Amino acid sequence: MPPHGWYYRLSRFFKERFGEKVYKIPLHAGLSCPNRDGTVSTGGCIYCYNPGFSPATAPAGANEASPASIREQIIRFQARAEKKDGAPKKGSESQEKGPEETAFQPARRYLAYFQTYSNTYGELSRLQTLYEEALHTPGIIGLSVATRPDCLFPEVLELLQAYARSHHIWLELGLQSAHDRTLELINRGHTYARFVEAVLKSKDRGILVCAHIINGLPGESRKEMLQTAARINSLPVNGIKFHQLQVIRETPLEDLFMSGGVKPLNEKEYLHIVCDQLEIMCSNIVVHRLMSEVTCPGLLAAPLWPVSRAQFTQMVENELKRRRSHQGIKYTPAKK
Repeated sequence: MPPHGWYYRLSRFFKERFGEKVYKIPLHAGLSCPNRDGTVSTGGCIYCYNPGFSPATAPAGANEASPASIREQIIRFQARAEKKDGAPKKGSESQEKGPEETAFQPARRYLAYFQTYSNTYGELSRLQTLYEEALHTPGIIGLSVATRPDCLFPEVLELLQAYARSHHIWLELGLQSAHDRTLELINRGHTYARFVEAVLKSKDRGILVCAHIINGLPGESRKEMLQTAARINSLPVNGIKFHQLQVIRETPLEDLFMSGGVKPLNEKEYLHIVCDQLEIMCSNIVVHRLMSEVTCPGLLAAPLWPVSRAQFTQMVENELKRRRSHQGIKYTPAKK
């Protein structure tokens, strides 16, 4: 078995780097997306309904543009996580004061995960205020910033580079597919070349880059999904997040699904594709996630899998054991 195990888990990466578990706190910063506000498009990606995937996003019908403050979201998550985890208390939460005013001191380390929509899309001063509100909250050791490859402006990269000198910084870039035909079909609003450009602009800044891909997109074959994974190998990418295509109600994808235009993968099909991708993936690329889960199950139209994320993780490990395989066993370095 390779030094990182059957595959290189994010939890293992954190243990190696910090000597302990690090929690990611999903945050909703009230930012938008150029694929929704009319800059690129108004419809967004055909599968997009953010409250279905982000526990930090306001529920349907609430004002998504006015979430709780970043500090408040962080402290609430820390308090719940440490109560559940049984972490030793360094302070106490007042029954009478708001989270911003408490003496709560977390016992664990956390990354502030700016998850919802495009979190480098906004005025630089506003982004700086949001990031620094998170970094100045006790227990936060860094940021994980999710965004699109067409929202990486030079001044934002310089800001993240400055933070990376003293904090742990991940930049999570949504690729979804390395095939422009697919990106156009799902109304992604950018090309694969734009993703490559964004990765290369982030290189040598002390920022770690995590690519997001979706398996089972309309019209894509197993070969094309493997090609997406292989192309990521050729780039200076540090991490990857795997997602299965999920049909969320009240999205254009649901209309396509109802008309028979897309058939989501079942759990066994997805399992074999992910394991195939892991086998060709460089063993030093950190696996942040193997599958997605909708946080509001009633929003999910398909696929209705009978497995949780934890169960699927065990399925992947069992399948790799059965194959006598592991991440990177079939990795071929890109030719220079």
